[in-house]
Amino acid sequence: MIDPATLPYTVTLPACFLGGLVLGYIYFRALRLTANLIVSHGHPLLGLALTFGRLALLGAGFYVAVLAGALALLAALAGVLGAKALMLRQYREAG
Repeated sequence: MIDPATLPYTVTLPACFLGGLVLGYIYFRALRLTANLIVSHGHPLLGLALTFGRLALLGAGFYVAVLAGALALLAALAGVLGAKALMLRQYREAG
């Protein structure tokens, strides 16, 4: 198995940033689905499953980034925050 901490930063940081973007998109998309489910009085177990699923996915993604080091974790966090900003812009333009 390859130790992520031994990879050069020119590989690790962009990969963690792009992974953070994907992770953030999935997280905030699931958050939107959960909010729509709550507003439309959907099934509560589905909302609970979506909540636990998105938190587990976010935790697992950040854990993988932690294995690569502190800068990789910050790059992944920047990706998640970038995905949040992009999704908020998309919803503001659509609504």
